[in-house]
Amino acid sequence: MAHFEVEYTGNLRCRATHLRSGTVIETDAPVDNHGKGERFSPTDLVATALGVCMMTVMGIAAQDKQLSLEGTRLEIEKTMAASPRRIIKIRVDVHFPDKLKITEADRAHLERVARNCPVAKSIHPDIEQDIHFHWPSSVTA
Repeated sequence: MAHFEVEYTGNLRCRATHLRSGTVIETDAPVDNHGKGERFSPTDLVATALGVCMMTVMGIAAQDKQLSLEGTRLEIEKTMAASPRRIIKIRVDVHFPDKLKITEADRAHLERVARNCPVAKSIHPDIEQDIHFHWPSSVTA
């Protein structure tokens, strides 16, 4: 079980510490909600968690098949609604490196694993998860 500590540091900012490693994440309220937008907002972290979780489980699946996903990039866009203030959509674009050689079967497996990561399964069904995979042209049968 992971343990974390969160401290409110003032000016709509928090410092979250991962107690086992000491890693720190600082947050800020977004500019459209009284903050300065100089750090991740709490809802940014939700959207980012989806992308990181997808990439992590794809990395595990790729290791099992001796594939390297090093260099894969994710672009994540979060859309908010105003009343009540909430996330309504998270778009994730997964860009695989051109050097990746992968079969159609492995590609389908990685997409399935990503769409079913623990964070994806934890996000409320009212939040649209708009996931796009951009594969290199070297996909083989």
